[in-house]
Amino acid sequence: MAARKFDLDTTRAGVLAQIQLIDGVVSTLEPEQFSRPTRLGGWRLAELVAHLGTSNLARYLAGPPAARAELDPVGWALGCAAAAPVVDERARGMSEESRPAELRSLVHETRLAMQHSLADVDPGFVVPARFGDIAVADYLATRCVELTVHSLDLTTALDLEPALDRGAVGVAVRLLADVLVAVAPGRSVEVRVPPYVAVQCVEGPRHTRGTPPNTVEMRASTWLELATGRVTWADAIGNGRVQASGQRADLSSLLPLLT
Repeated sequence: MAARKFDLDTTRAGVLAQIQLIDGVVSTLEPEQFSRPTRLGGWRLAELVAHLGTSNLARYLAGPPAARAELDPVGWALGCAAAAPVVDERARGMSEESRPAELRSLVHETRLAMQHSLADVDPGFVVPARFGDIAVADYLATRCVELTVHSLDLTTALDLEPALDRGAVGVAVRLLADVLVAVAPGRSVEVRVPPYVAVQCVEGPRHTRGTPPNTVEMRASTWLELATGRVTWADAIGNGRVQASGQRADLSSLLPLLT
């Protein structure tokens, strides 16, 4: 499958809408809530909020662009696990040094910086990002993944309804579906996340007409959580969040795609 092209207007709108929703949730946090555990290993809400408030986006866009793009969004996703130790160390350091009011302010200032940086960004800008140089629209697609999934982490820790922007979710769902196809190319299984995407993957017999013999279907939030290791395949099947049919419709060996 050819690499998906992401549109700058769509990805920019998704990033700005999702960080605004996150800022709204964080602004209501009481000091004692920052000690709540999250599902991210040993991170409390303090570490998660610190991470959300330390985006590199504005800094990248304020500097000179790279000469040309070397990565697409799938390449970014497949390389992001290497940064986990650095991300963890930075978030823990920020949460230890900052008080709750400072962490709330950090997220708010990050949102304002994103709005300013993206107001008139050049569509041809190539971001000199950590994992490699990447076109700005593609980089913003990766930010949609980051922001939607961490928004789910945030609201889950607070026992709140998800605070998700439809546009950001659509971008994130499609990007992660593209990662699945890259990891398990083929046409024997169709994975559907309505209304956003349907992709075929996994080696084996391919269908030529009618309903595929192996299908997997789920809601967008379930796909985001499965693809990033927040929910296991067994749990998602067990509680009815995933509908799977066919002998090959078991994605447990392929998930998570990134953590």
